Amino acid sequence: MRRRLFSMLAAVAVACASVGAAVGGAQASASGAATKTVATGTGSAAAAAETYQWKNVRIDGGGFVPGIIFNQTEKNLIYARTDIGGAYRWEQASKSWTPLLDWVGWDKWGYNGVVSLATDPVETNRVYVAAGMYTNSWDPNNGAILRSADKGATWQATPLPFKLGGNMPGRGMGERLAVDPNRNSIVYLGAPDGNGLWRSTDKGVTWAKVASFPNPGNYAQDPSDPNGYLSHRPGVVWVTFDPTSGTAGNTTQKIYVGVADKANTVYSSSDGGTTWSRVAGQPTGYMAHKGVFDHVSRTLYIATSDTGGPYDGSKGDVWKLNTTTGAWTQISPIPSSSSDNYFGYSGLTIDRQNPGTIMVATQISWWPDVIFFRSTDSGATWTRVWDFTSYPERSFRYTMDISSSPWLTFGTNPQPPETTPKLGWMTESLEIDPFDGNRMMYGTGATVYGTEDLKKWDTGGRFTIKPMVKGLEETAVLDLISPPTGAPLVSALGDLGGFRHTNLDAVPPMLFTSPVFTSTTSLDYAETNPAIMVRAGNFTDADRPNDSHAAFSTDGGANWFQGTEPGGINEGGTIAAAANGSRFVWAPKGVGVHYSVGYGNTWTPSTGLPTGAVVESDRVNSNKFYGFSGGKFYASTNGGASFTATAATGLPTEGDVKFKAVPGREGDIWLAGGTGTTSGIWRSTNGGASFTKLSGVTSAVNIGFGKSATAGGYQALYTVATIGGVTGVFRSDDTGASWVRINDDKHQYGNAGEAITGDPRVYGRVYLGTNGRGILYADNDGTVPPPDTVPPTRPGTPVASAITSSGATLTWTASTDAVGVSGYDVYREAGATDVKVGSPTSPSFALTGLTADTSYTFYVIARDAAGNSSDASTPVTFKTLAGQVGGGCTATYTVSNSWPGGFQGEVTVKNTGTSATTGWTVKWSFPNGQTITQLWSGTHTQTGADVTVKNVNWNGVLAPGASTSFGFGASWTGTNGVPSSVTCTAP
Repeated sequence: MRRRLFSMLAAVAVACASVGAAVGGAQASASGAATKTVATGTGSAAAAAETYQWKNVRIDGGGFVPGIIFNQTEKNLIYARTDIGGAYRWEQASKSWTPLLDWVGWDKWGYNGVVSLATDPVETNRVYVAAGMYTNSWDPNNGAILRSADKGATWQATPLPFKLGGNMPGRGMGERLAVDPNRNSIVYLGAPDGNGLWRSTDKGVTWAKVASFPNPGNYAQDPSDPNGYLSHRPGVVWVTFDPTSGTAGNTTQKIYVGVADKANTVYSSSDGGTTWSRVAGQPTGYMAHKGVFDHVSRTLYIATSDTGGPYDGSKGDVWKLNTTTGAWTQISPIPSSSSDNYFGYSGLTIDRQNPGTIMVATQISWWPDVIFFRSTDSGATWTRVWDFTSYPERSFRYTMDISSSPWLTFGTNPQPPETTPKLGWMTESLEIDPFDGNRMMYGTGATVYGTEDLKKWDTGGRFTIKPMVKGLEETAVLDLISPPTGAPLVSALGDLGGFRHTNLDAVPPMLFTSPVFTSTTSLDYAETNPAIMVRAGNFTDADRPNDSHAAFSTDGGANWFQGTEPGGINEGGTIAAAANGSRFVWAPKGVGVHYSVGYGNTWTPSTGLPTGAVVESDRVNSNKFYGFSGGKFYASTNGGASFTATAATGLPTEGDVKFKAVPGREGDIWLAGGTGTTSGIWRSTNGGASFTKLSGVTSAVNIGFGKSATAGGYQALYTVATIGGVTGVFRSDDTGASWVRINDDKHQYGNAGEAITGDPRVYGRVYLGTNGRGILYADNDGTVPPPDTVPPTRPGTPVASAITSSGATLTWTASTDAVGVSGYDVYREAGATDVKVGSPTSPSFALTGLTADTSYTFYVIARDAAGNSSDASTPVTFKTLAGQVGGGCTATYTVSNSWPGGFQGEVTVKNTGTSATTGWTVKWSFPNGQTITQLWSGTHTQTGADVTVKNVNWNGVLAPGASTSFGFGASWTGTNGVPSSVTCTAP
């Protein structure tokens, strides 16, 4: 999968302590303690003793793993490298991976791109990393060689005079870092973009170019690419040694090097790297992705492809070189000359316990799946991991058990010959354990798979493939929400779409479906009705022309459905839900802002807000939405129909800018971001009419909110920012007057902060999104505070006032609560099942849609943020006034959208009388047990199959001949029949 190219302007906007020649990295782990630092608004800083415990929200995998490296002399010492998520070490006892580069900070964020890794076969505690993410302008720093003498617990760095590209084309080729197996003070590095071959003779401390190496590599995917990405030249891509050509402590004499050059892809030295020459007789027309040396038979194997990969490759071959005689032999399982060869080769590996056994993978066979080939006679004959039988059916030498990561099906149900889950894709690294021929691991675009009974392949049995990826978290996080009820976290991810995380320490069963987004760019929930959620995202439109880039949920993200979308949308942009979930505002990328009443059945253009703006909703007033673009702040008070630029000044005009409104406080907005001198954090308490910049914050990336530290207090703030001269993750419990640093230099996570939010239910808990290290969460003091189990006090008896024929206003004495009342639920007594008619956040509520000359009884229940509910108030009973006479109406029922288990309906009400209505009532009975889950532009009750819908205050008055409509979402099973009769009455 293509990894997201992170917003580089945002990435370079924050500076932190330099990772110099010596890096004091600590033992990096999936969870770790961070010491607290307190910073005040004046910029001073002081150490404190509090610690934060950081760990990953488990997804397991999620990104491309281009390299898996087994140490050749120490059993179970295994490393993995990723393109944007750092490096990992295998822990055999727990069968999990430990991250090694979490100490990388914002100033060197590119070090999380690992283009190669080498583990020392002599001093096995030593490990080397070639670090650098991009070779073009996106990465402001040159590459570096990171070296560790304690298996990655601590590191030192040597900056290089050129860039390295862990996320550039050709990143699966390699390994380009290699340690001399006889004289381990010598380390080689193959460099990209014309920089040739480099060597260190002091265990990676200093480096010099090998001047005698003749070919730096000329291949580029697209030499004319103006962005400098596809014009990247992978260069010198692998180095391997013939260990029999040296003795312990002396330089190995015979060395082989692979170059990304279709005419000259293999070079060698016979004098310890002093002189070099093109290997005679070598194949041409393709590039050697891998070069693996069998020291028993002194045979060099190469796997070649016509491109650098990792996403492409349509032709290639496998060859072996008898280094004693100089004879090359083509051993391709399917040669490039065959019409059946539509792929190159990569993922080459040898069973060191049985050197005649070799394996290779296709580079790349997207359809129907990757193919592994295995030979037990040094390539003379091959068998395939799967074969076609009677097309489209296939036979398999393996079974797959993805019970530990069930989302790897990607929610698909393909037709034969395709299967789900796929065996793999982008399999550049396929490695047999040098100590155990039964164990194999391989990387894909989303995970690490492996087996521990590989040899069943050779005896006619089926070997079992399982994910071997626990602890390796490589998602790029684009947005996070933590609603006050339901699942504690919902994520928006690049490449995977996103998940609903009901358990932070367990792998979620499935990513978002109906529809599936390649990347989810924005998430929101309705603050006062948090079961309602919306997401926007990307996918290839040509593949799915009938799908929408926006999706909705009415059950807290457990299930999703889609409506329509405005024309021309290709990417998701940002999307916001009204506080009560009644409407949505959408700013797709490259398309004007639109709003929808209901779940996207129709979209109407908004006015006054520029294309490309960021949109958010007020968290109290359902008619208020906000936007930001080009240094200007915009506000809407009519549900997104129109926006007006406010008078606010001094906001960032460039760089990435995020803003959010505070739950429970109308018009309270925080904004973070910008670049250069115009970066920081701003606050507005008047709906964006004006903003005040916080002192002491010199730059910022993002801001979020979580549960208050005190009962009824202001929400805790969380930010990724530079405060008091230190860049990190901070919390404030006093509206930004002072800040607490809650990470430390051992837990910096590179370019984190594209997404950040606190937890509204757990004080001190923060969720942090990274670009390649997944989702982190942390709790203060390493403990989770005990849950709030004390309910609010009983509300006062409601008082009915302003009674009309169709409505009234209820007011009551407010409840109290130890941690603050979050809202109230107003109920109407209706026999066996009372009906909730509203959920205000303050102790008053306007009743609408009542029937004239009718007696009603209502009561109120208070709620707190933990979900505790008070005892019901004493009820109030009143009678509405008599209404007009002489009206009449009709109602037309239609199903506007349907999906498995749910549908969206619309009912049009028309006044057929001779005088204006003061209200209307629509009734029907569902024929198949359907249940309304949400209704807008009306108030409803449902008892069994019987549904009654009444008008709200703004659509009850209809002139003769005039029409209005209301919509609803509902669930169904089996059959979704239309009601036989829909009636309408109007006073």
